[in-house]
Amino acid sequence: MRFRKTDHGLTVTVVAGTYVVTLGMDMAQADTTGLLGFAIRRTDPAEDESYWLTGMRTFEASYPNPPDGALVSTQEHPIQDFLWSDFTTKPGRDYLYEIIPVTGKPKNLRYGDGVRIEIATEPEELPAGHAAGPAHAIYFNRGVIGSQAYARKWQVAPNQLKGEARDDAMAWLSRGLDEAILRYIGQADSARFSLRAAVYEFDYEPVIAAFQKARQQGADVRIVYDARVALSRQGVPDKEQKARVARVDALLGEYGLSDVAIPRRSDPSYIAHNKFIVLLDQGHPVAVWTGSTNFTESGIYGQSNVGHLVRDPALAQQYLAYWTELSGDPDNVPLKASNAEATPTLVDVPPPGGVTPIFSPRAGLAQLRWYGSALDSAELMTCFTGAFGINQVFLDVFKQDKDYLRYVFLEKWGVNAKTAEATEQALGRDHDIQVAVGTTLPADALYHWLGEQANTLSRNVKYTHTKFMLVDPLGQDPLVITGSANFSDASTTDNDENMLVIRGDRRVADIYTGEFMRLWRHYNFRYIVTTVDAKSGEPRHNYLAPDASWVAGFYKPDGIKTKRRLAFGAQVAVD
Repeated sequence: MRFRKTDHGLTVTVVAGTYVVTLGMDMAQADTTGLLGFAIRRTDPAEDESYWLTGMRTFEASYPNPPDGALVSTQEHPIQDFLWSDFTTKPGRDYLYEIIPVTGKPKNLRYGDGVRIEIATEPEELPAGHAAGPAHAIYFNRGVIGSQAYARKWQVAPNQLKGEARDDAMAWLSRGLDEAILRYIGQADSARFSLRAAVYEFDYEPVIAAFQKARQQGADVRIVYDARVALSRQGVPDKEQKARVARVDALLGEYGLSDVAIPRRSDPSYIAHNKFIVLLDQGHPVAVWTGSTNFTESGIYGQSNVGHLVRDPALAQQYLAYWTELSGDPDNVPLKASNAEATPTLVDVPPPGGVTPIFSPRAGLAQLRWYGSALDSAELMTCFTGAFGINQVFLDVFKQDKDYLRYVFLEKWGVNAKTAEATEQALGRDHDIQVAVGTTLPADALYHWLGEQANTLSRNVKYTHTKFMLVDPLGQDPLVITGSANFSDASTTDNDENMLVIRGDRRVADIYTGEFMRLWRHYNFRYIVTTVDAKSGEPRHNYLAPDASWVAGFYKPDGIKTKRRLAFGAQVAVD
């Protein structure tokens, strides 16, 4: 949901998701004389609370050498930026924000007249009948074991915690994703309901137990699971894949689901990479759960992931038909033909309004190239995630000179040294491409931060596992592309995958944009500290400027900070 208000020469634009509120401030450059930053106060009527938001930078004159990881009030140490995010909101809440310009000196602050703006965060799921068309519910886990917030609460990695402390940590990391999955499956509580699931990694026992419970209560449960084990040239099964499948087989047997589980074995060199569940009511498909989240501890609590629920019978029917095809364990060649017929490759940019599913595998890379064309069609801003580097289709788009911000969030630069170097070189050519790469702050990091915990829950992917991109997400007609596919050749032509192409839904775009920027800003800062500033080898505090010298960069023609001020301010489409 979007809001904008202007008072006393200050304009505040707010983009509110479920758990993230983004505030963009703007004012005429002439009015920034002596500006030391912004103090931000939040009032929460539901909690009967009103307090100043906090930051981590201080004025050296008034608070030198703060303790590692200390939080300070923005009333005393204002925000020196025109973009700020509140990551502590709750879904479906009304809030009042007061954004106040601060002038004076660090030891003699003066507070001007600011903006008081009332906003509402999005509910996790819209009530039935709230709006025409598909009803989306979107659940991002926190995805930041390596964070100052986690380090303040728990001083050790999650797998080293026990009892109540571990339960609290896992609930904090899940941020509702685990609960949403279990709640969705739990709807199938009688013979009236059916569940049709297609899963890849599948060893998180609470989810398996939820399927067992649904079946025990009379629901008709069927699960297609990845049982493909690649063979070497000598015909030797891959040890890791064999062990994974054996683990799933054992759990299915333990929970009495073996007879309703269907192994996906054909074409063993490919993977059945879907993570979706169709809910049927009296034989009629009514909803589908999809997204990037594998049903594993790592997927739900470790790496960044999203679960995306859509309550729409027509879409659920398409997913059910796809599931039915998969349940026959077809070879890839006939499945490609079936998928192309059921979900034709998109041609036009922009795509049709509403929600369009895309199923893989498919013949050729036309659909992947369409994704590249969609990315290339932006006019205001793009956001792109890559868990396994960036495909050449998208590198070719990023190599083009554009005059708007293009944000990229990567797990790592590439799957090997060669691709990593090529990606880094390609993205480094244009200063409008802003990259964040997953990392954590070590205990001896510069700027005196708390040492952060590594993600010990995940083996291969530790930071981001999401697969989505956003095209002009804060404009009039946003485009969100999200699902299980990694925007790669293999995810298009080889693997079982599903994607949602969502056009024109501002609510969906606002939630995805807030979560993307939450993660991007988190990891971009860490990437800078660990790869750029660390080269100096000189520990130092990143103090606030004692004057208005910090402002100039936000009004530099064609500057990154200027573009960011506009992208989250004047360019946001607000009715």
